[in-house]
Formats: sequence, C-alpha cells, structure tokens
Amino acid sequence: MTVPETPAVPAHFTMSEDEIIAKFPNRLRGYDLFRKMGSPKHVVAPMVDQSELAWRILSRRYDADLCYTPMFHARLFHQDKKYRDEQWQTNEDERPVIVQFCANDPDVLLKAASFVVGQADAVDLNLGCPQHIARRGHYGSYLMEDWNLVSQLIRKLHENLDIPVTAKIRVYPDVEKTVEYAKMVEAAGAQIITVHGRLREQKGHKTGLADWAKIKAVKDAVKVPVFANGNILYYEDIQRCIDATGVEGVMSAETNLYNPALFSGKILPSWQLAEEYLEICRTVSTKSSYIRAHLFKLFRYSLPIHTDLRQQLVVAHSVEEFSVVVAELKTRLVEEATKATPPFDADNVETDEFGYRKYPHWICQPALRFEHDKQHSKSKRLLNECQTSEQTEQTSEQTEQTSEQVEQTSKVVTSSNETTEDCDTKRQKVATA
Repeated sequence: MTVPETPAVPAHFTMSEDEIIAKFPNRLRGYDLFRKMGSPKHVVAPMVDQSELAWRILSRRYDADLCYTPMFHARLFHQDKKYRDEQWQTNEDERPVIVQFCANDPDVLLKAASFVVGQADAVDLNLGCPQHIARRGHYGSYLMEDWNLVSQLIRKLHENLDIPVTAKIRVYPDVEKTVEYAKMVEAAGAQIITVHGRLREQKGHKTGLADWAKIKAVKDAVKVPVFANGNILYYEDIQRCIDATGVEGVMSAETNLYNPALFSGKILPSWQLAEEYLEICRTVSTKSSYIRAHLFKLFRYSLPIHTDLRQQLVVAHSVEEFSVVVAELKTRLVEEATKATPPFDADNVETDEFGYRKYPHWICQPALRFEHDKQHSKSKRLLNECQTSEQTEQTSEQTEQTSEQVEQTSKVVTSSNETTEDCDTKRQKVATA
C-alpha cells in the first residue's frame, strides 16, 4: 500500500482550528450540523441532471430527510450566470439541502460556493464521479491520486466559507488506504463524509457490489458523521446497511430514481409517482430533458411492452405532452393490474432464487443487473485487478490507461437520451444503488 506523504501541518493550512472557530463562531461543525439538519437518516444523492428541485420535492414527500443538488461545475457556476440560473433552483421550503460542486481549483471553488451561502446548509465536494468526463476535466474520483489538491480544495472552504464543507468519496482496493484518505479529508475540514463503497473502476456495466466493510472502517476511524452509499435496493436494506456499518445515514442514487418512494417503504404503482412528479413540474420550472429521463426510469419495465408510448415520450417536450403520455400509459397499466392473476399483493411478494423481489412491471422497483456469482463477477474481477495493480506498483499513467480501457468497454451508460433504455433489460443483476 502506498499512501501519499503529507506534512504534519500542510502549508495550505493557514489557520488553526481555534482560529477558524473564532472566525466562524456560528458555523456548525460535525454532529452539530448533522443534528441541525434533523439527524437525516434517508439521503438523496447528488445526481447530474436528475436530483433537480422538482425531484427533490417529490423525494421529500416520501420521507427523504436530506437532499443533495446535482453536481455543479464550479468554474461554470462561478463564471456563467445563465448556467448558474439554470442549474441552481431552490425555494423557502427546501431545507435541509446540500449543494455539490466538482472542482480542481480552490479559489474557483470558493467563488462558486459563495453564491449559495444563505440558501444551503452546506457545500459538498464531489470526489467520487468516475465518468470519463471527470477524468478529462481532472475532478471527481480522478483526484484520488492528488491528495494534496483534495486537501487544498476542502481547506479553502473550511477557512473561508460561511457554511460548512462536506465531501463524498469512493474507496480504494486497500482498506487502510481508504481509511487514511478519509482521515485526510476530515483533517482538511470536511464536516460530513459520504462514502460510496465502490472503486472508481466500478461503473456502468462494471458497477458491482459496494463494500460495506470499507465504509464501516471509515466510520470507525473518523469523528464526523458518515453517510453510506451503495447496495440499497429495498427499504429493508437501509437498516441493514446502518447495522453493518454504524453510519448515521444512508444515501441512495440510482434506486431513488427508479423508486422515489424508497425511503417510505411504500410499494407504489409507477403511474402514481409519475403523476405526482408532473404536478410538481407544473409549478417548478423543470427542463424537459430532466422530465423525460425521470419518466423513462419510472416506467423502465413497462415501456419495453408499450413501445408506441415510448416513442411518444421521446418526442414530448412540455409538461402537458408528457402528461398525455402518462395518462394513456396509466390507463393501460391499470387495466393490466386489474386483470392480473393472481392479483398483486404488496404484503406477499415472491422472490427469485437470488432473493430479488418479483414485482409486476407497473410497480416502482430498483434497476437490476444480471450477475450473481460473486466469485466471478465483474466487481470481484475488477477488485482483484486493482489489488494486483497496487502490489506490482504500476505507475499512475498505466492505471489511467487501464481506467480508460474500462471506460471504453462500458460506454453504454444511461443518459437522458432514452434510446439506451432497452439495454437495461440485458444488464447484470447486481445491486446498483
């Protein structure tokens, strides 16, 4: 294991903790921040173009305690008012909320974050995005080799921003390195740490299982609240995760998109959530691309059956047009549900041989990928590859080349363009939340 060396007190730590407290006597720290936000147990993840205001409102109706905004690009947010106005939406009822940024320049990050002071409870630094665009832009999980820059980004906010800074990280193959990374993030000033228990290479078709043991190791090592992210498919998984890791809260990303009622434990028909979402969109300005993407996920299992309506969703551009499609789809699904034999009983749901619940297609449910052999799964193979990589001390350039090859083999990543959705039915069945 190679852990980057850092001086006892890094040069960019220009203030002591006592000086920072004196400068911001009313700014909340750690568990005080956590309690002020209502001790959130159910957390909606930051999702690009997907955790927008309308979706956050819907999620809160179904027991989400805390929501993160989509990831915003710090430079664009600072320099481009149009980008800022399009991306950042909130209202007087939307608290608690944490605004997330990706960045690689501490000064630019501070300028961007300053725009949301007074409207957000904290600012989060994205250190987990694994996509190729993050590699090109040098942000997200591609800062995992540059601990000094990560520390500088967090410290800049910790010493200068009126609201707290938090961070969302991914794990390394090595648990000790993961723990040291989290401790460095905490030392720099992060007041809450979210740990996505997957490697940077685990994305797209290579998603695989999150490692709760590493999340627990981080929780045991740091003194600030920790949120866990990964492997949440059903309501019962939330408490399972808390029991296994000891974390304060559980964050959901993908499963929230397919089932925004996840945190309530309610098993609801897809059309009900779609209608509620569209009603919210009538009062909250929402881009049509966001609406379309959400509807494709809510009706993920029904649209391959009703392909004509699928095409109508593709060409719809207004809330009214989307509502017409949803109304027709609801009519068809209600008829199917009425004729189902035996009728669906939410209190008696069968499971398949792997423990996944067998819901009818009109029920909101998690996305599953078909792969069950943990000894030969993509996630296990990737983990072994990364361990071998560290053991043989490959250069960072070789590691980046490997990452790029993985990226090229997994380009079928769901975007707001719904033409990729048919591929979902062929994916491997692994918890992807």
